[in-house]
Amino acid sequence: MINVSPSAEVGVKYIIVTGGVMSGLGKGITTASIGRILKNRHYHITAVKIDPYLNIDAGTMNPAQHGEVFVLSDGSEVDLDLGNYERFLDINLNSSHNITTGKVYRNVIEKERRGDYLGTTVQIIPHITDEIKNCIKRAALQQLEGGVSADICLVEVGGTVGDIESMPFLEAVRQMRGELSSSDVVLIHVTLVPVDTMGELKTKPTQHSVKALREVGIQPDIIVARSVRTTDRSTKKKISAFCDVAPEAVISAATVPDIYEVPLELEREGLADVLCERLKLEKREPDISWYTTVMRQYTGSTTVAIVSKYGIEDVYISIKEALKHAGRALSTQVEILWMDAEQLDVAALERVDGILVPGGFGSRGVEGKIAAIEYARTHCIPYLGLCFGFQLAVIEYARHVVGWTDATSQEIGGGREVIALLPEQQTVSGLGGTMRLGNYPVNVKEGSVLHGLYGRSEIMERHRHRYEVNPVFLQELENAGLIFSAYNGDRMEACEMAGHPFFLATQFHPEFTSRPARPSPPFIGFVEASRHRKQERGR
Repeated sequence: MINVSPSAEVGVKYIIVTGGVMSGLGKGITTASIGRILKNRHYHITAVKIDPYLNIDAGTMNPAQHGEVFVLSDGSEVDLDLGNYERFLDINLNSSHNITTGKVYRNVIEKERRGDYLGTTVQIIPHITDEIKNCIKRAALQQLEGGVSADICLVEVGGTVGDIESMPFLEAVRQMRGELSSSDVVLIHVTLVPVDTMGELKTKPTQHSVKALREVGIQPDIIVARSVRTTDRSTKKKISAFCDVAPEAVISAATVPDIYEVPLELEREGLADVLCERLKLEKREPDISWYTTVMRQYTGSTTVAIVSKYGIEDVYISIKEALKHAGRALSTQVEILWMDAEQLDVAALERVDGILVPGGFGSRGVEGKIAAIEYARTHCIPYLGLCFGFQLAVIEYARHVVGWTDATSQEIGGGREVIALLPEQQTVSGLGGTMRLGNYPVNVKEGSVLHGLYGRSEIMERHRHRYEVNPVFLQELENAGLIFSAYNGDRMEACEMAGHPFFLATQFHPEFTSRPARPSPPFIGFVEASRHRKQERGR
């Protein structure tokens, strides 16, 4: 552990990131990458994501529209950008690090009902904006793991400048800028710099975006120019002149093949030096060990199929990244073949080296997923099932090995319910935040594949489910040869099969705790087995 001196000024410093022109520019990856380049300089970093939607959290949102629902250790269901923060910064966040309009308004209304405002008319300013600032500061002042305090808090304001939902948050940011010293807060604006048909980089969208930001009283200190190619010096000078930002503070952020290359791009652009100067931080030499670990070169490859009902990669971004983490650790490039469970061509599974069935809800695509699991089991193809993929593996085994052809889940209905609703879910009346969520201890049986992967008998992993293996059928399933290799009390947490190259399914979500430099053990085992299958087949 490297001992470093504290920052030059006492207290948390804030880097606030806004976005303009359009959504989907990679503001979250940019924010996480900013944190990474500062963490590489041994500063303690925390992060806050502001989501302007009225939902309390992301738990009830359609993932096909909003992307993956990421689960934090305390059970909070949050925006996928918090997953990027955790992966890039290798930290664990909690509910307070995701601020939504729903949370803010709920807090203010509860205070009003209690009489906390002493009869004052409750308004957007100052009550909503004060609550936003308080939420940000509470999250920033929380101690990180190991009992250390954050030096810097990243604050990403979701949406784009001009969105009506974002206005109270931008006003709160404006107020924070006035309340803090100039060396305690930096405002970064991420904008699009498109390329026209002649190949010229166009700055007008950035100019208009900064103009809109100024109209709400905010002048950015740094502009991150997102483009398909590196922003040249003349374009930077033009942005600098029109937007009143120093030329060295116009940072090019070109599209790169791998998101973990983004911090390297920002390093080359000198962003860390600009930030250290403006925040009056000591300019430390970066530790590049993270890059050498994360960007390890590939010496081989393997192909795995993800069989799901969603055709959108952002729905399973943590799984995609966990496969990449394991692949890097094994110097193996993992090529993902996305397969639609509703229109599954089982014969196409012959050309893959591994099969993964992720979590999900509802009956759509279930039979296709079960067919994929059966194919993996009978053709000795490495299989990894996650959450629903675990439950369906139990159903498949019950149908085709035990002989219960009507085996099903209570969620689906219409047969022998080998998967049943958790007892505590029987009285649940709402959907938001009511599942079995977050960290739970898992006991692992010695001698199992899972124990070999983790190297210990008790682990802690994150969960998000309402159903479990029905205890009524547990003994008969085990008697038929299905191995339940992990449990929490009388709840089954994982299953395996003897005599199979690799067949592992977990009720928990190991993808949520996978990190670029600390890959998830189940994913390591799965990728290694898939790579071995490819080598055996001589492809």
